[in-house]
Amino acid sequence: MPNRRCHLGLVQDSAIKAVLGPTNTGKTHLAIERMCGHSSGCMGFPLRLLAREVYDRVRAIKGDAQVALITGEERIEPKNARYLCCTVEAMPRDGANAAFVALDEAQLAADRERGHIFTDRLLNTRGREETMLLGSATVAPLVRELVPEAEISDRPRFSTLTHIGPRKLSRLPPRSAIVAFSADQVYAVAEMLRRFRGGAAVVMGALSPETRNKQVALFQSGEVDYIVATDAIGMGLNLDVNHVAFAGLTKFDGVRQRRLLPAEMAQIAGRAGRHQRDGTFGTLAGQRGPAPEFTEEEIYAIEEHRFAPLTHLFWREPEPRYDNLATLIADLEAPPLDPVLRLAPEAIDLATVKRLAEEPVSANVRTPGMVRRFWEACSLPDFRQRGPDVHARFVARLWQDLSEGYLGADYVAARISELDNMAGDIDTLQGRIAAIRSWAYICQRPDWVLARDEMASRSRAVEAKLSDALHARLTERFVNRRTAILMKSLGEDAGMLPIELGEDGSVTVDGEHLGKVEGFRFVVDSGARHEDRRMLLAAAEKSLPRILGEQAKALAASDMADVEIARGALRWRGEELARLEFRDGTVTPILQPTREVSALPEAARTTLLAALQALVAARLAPLEALEKLHAAARDPEAGSQARALLLNIIAGHGFVSRERAGIEHLPKEMRPFLRKIGVTFGALDIFAPALLKPAPRQLLASLGIDRRPLQDGMLPVIAGGKRLPSGYRPAGDQAIRVDLAEKILRAAHEVRAKAQAKDRRRKFVLDLSLPISIGLEEKNAVRLLGSAGFRVQHARKLPEGAFGPARPDLWEWRPARRKQERQAPAAPREGSAFAALADLMR
Repeated sequence: MPNRRCHLGLVQDSAIKAVLGPTNTGKTHLAIERMCGHSSGCMGFPLRLLAREVYDRVRAIKGDAQVALITGEERIEPKNARYLCCTVEAMPRDGANAAFVALDEAQLAADRERGHIFTDRLLNTRGREETMLLGSATVAPLVRELVPEAEISDRPRFSTLTHIGPRKLSRLPPRSAIVAFSADQVYAVAEMLRRFRGGAAVVMGALSPETRNKQVALFQSGEVDYIVATDAIGMGLNLDVNHVAFAGLTKFDGVRQRRLLPAEMAQIAGRAGRHQRDGTFGTLAGQRGPAPEFTEEEIYAIEEHRFAPLTHLFWREPEPRYDNLATLIADLEAPPLDPVLRLAPEAIDLATVKRLAEEPVSANVRTPGMVRRFWEACSLPDFRQRGPDVHARFVARLWQDLSEGYLGADYVAARISELDNMAGDIDTLQGRIAAIRSWAYICQRPDWVLARDEMASRSRAVEAKLSDALHARLTERFVNRRTAILMKSLGEDAGMLPIELGEDGSVTVDGEHLGKVEGFRFVVDSGARHEDRRMLLAAAEKSLPRILGEQAKALAASDMADVEIARGALRWRGEELARLEFRDGTVTPILQPTREVSALPEAARTTLLAALQALVAARLAPLEALEKLHAAARDPEAGSQARALLLNIIAGHGFVSRERAGIEHLPKEMRPFLRKIGVTFGALDIFAPALLKPAPRQLLASLGIDRRPLQDGMLPVIAGGKRLPSGYRPAGDQAIRVDLAEKILRAAHEVRAKAQAKDRRRKFVLDLSLPISIGLEEKNAVRLLGSAGFRVQHARKLPEGAFGPARPDLWEWRPARRKQERQAPAAPREGSAFAALADLMR
């Protein structure tokens, strides 16, 4: 029967040192220095990520070829490696016959699940020259009892740890760690931190080591100022934490819900403070229900590092007999003989072997070799944490293949390929990572899998990809990098906020999009959540005035080709800069800058407005004729009748029909005065030709002075309608510009005057080629001429069968009698015709 007091039977000549003390005492650093001073060494750690961290440090000192990493799921073993960094479970019991051996976190020998492994290494694993036990001072009495030859030394903490009471989430200091004891609580706190502080890194035991490392790196790099974790954070994670906040003080330990022991609280709170920098701890207030509170005794114990010593360690037979399954189980359940050791609670491996021993799957387990192999299969860790029944079924399926020899490479590759899927949410990816870790563990066994190295490489590659995907999901869900940057920057001087303005108007902070500047108006990113908008606006308002001021000066110094006059305003890149307000009696507007332009720094605003005023003056040059009309209307030499006519023309934006002009009241001696300033008296309209060109018409519409619809380019002829653009006269179902209509009518009157020089009643022939060439249809040209008093008499068609030239249409002119003509005595017929023609031509 195995010796259950084997720890007392080992006699070593090597020095055994126990370096005990609280966190942040440099114990691990000391052990690394001591190991590197020996010709070979082996260190055991409680976590794979800690083993990896120390492996990287030792490798940097000794070189890649000298250092090995051995864990359940990963083995990096150079041929001539002299230094081993291992998880405790993967640590050789004989220490690989190394000159130096160290066991980290020795107090975990009191852990219900893994304590017996630590106890075995503490009692039996020794270095040839030196052995070092690292851990909490609470294990000191048991080390004296079990390893009396050990030299125990205490190391004080480099920094102090102070309780500061409860803090709300919104008042947590930067570089804080929040510790929760359930995944739901971790997610809830991380979500709130994302909303109010830009996010947090997340560390849980269910994450793969790679994901945990990436999340820790997210915090260490300063990209986020907070980390939310379970109590896994207390196990040797080296973090730059200033404050630890407990979201709760109770946890489920696998058996019951209980309050944390003071030593456990201190292990977690001890993450605060690094080297000579002091740390603080407290609780998280503002959650549902009352905030958890430390007792006075607990605060004293944590601050002074005084805890009740451990009274026992867990133990299980490390070398059971493999005669048969019953003997194996009996040895694993045999109690220790030493009073300070207690039999370890039934772990998942023992539960699995007991369950499968009663099932047909174990029928072929008869020889000691098969019993050992069966026990090794049952020792597969339950990475998936889905309970003993599910884990036992998985081990049973595994054993069906192992009992016949090896797992086929094709079978293992297919199982790995099934997990090579990066889709899914956080929980789905966590499940796949747990499953691939099982296969990574299986593939590390040299006697389980054919093509072991290839399959191990594949499993590690899939685990790395899944870890990257999980890290991305966690970051996407719980980190708002933009908010994190702004929270750090809003307290700084405005000039220091790293806001950049792109050529397309995009506003960024360290590459994170805040929004867009349209003109000089900041528009928050449309994808921003409602609760983030106020902070984004605050950040923009803090630094944008300086940037926008520089942009305003640059715009003023340019040719401002992008600035346009539209809808009564100056617009740049489609955004309004200033409204144009017109005063009575002038075309020159007053600029009323928008609120955004008014908010520019004074020097930039003044420079920009002066440039815009000069631009408006240059752009209004085509309206010089309109300005002359305004000036003439103010001229005292213009009588009241001329002033009334000018105001009608101005109101008509350059023209007015004779019917509405009130021309019957205008003294004839005022006509030369009006013609001198560009007024034309036409047969149907009185207008200023210079204002009927495309440029002034378009400008009047852009200024908002003339709001009637405007055709592109002020076409000569357009389709008719109820509301015609300014400057057009209806002609049937078409409309023609009034200056071109006057041209047609003048030509018609010239033909009439020549034909009726001797006989006013004589009919005449009009050629309609001019209006048709301009774009009027023949019927609409007849309508236009008819509005001026011309009447057409269509020639009768030639009889059928007759030959010869077609008879022309004959025209006559019947002018409408004007009001003053109806009131005055009749003049001689011939004189009236010539008088009318002369009046028209003046």
